[in-house]
Amino acid sequence: GHCSNLVNSLKEHNSGKTKSIRPFIPFKYVYYEEYTNREEAIEREKYFKTAAGRRFLKAKIKL
Repeated sequence: GHCSNLVNSLKEHNSGKTKSIRPFIPFKYVYYEEYTNREEAIEREKYFKTAAGRRFLKAKIKL
């Protein structure tokens, strides 16, 4: 997803307030990209949801 503040976003996810993601806590960032405008960030996010985007992430992120 996209956000304007990575630190606050991670704190919010790890706070346990959202019931659906609570079983997966704690979260940590393994990869991020920074953009100067929201439109570019949303376009990149859409790309990551495609088959090519998923292949890119799998190659980039070795967990």
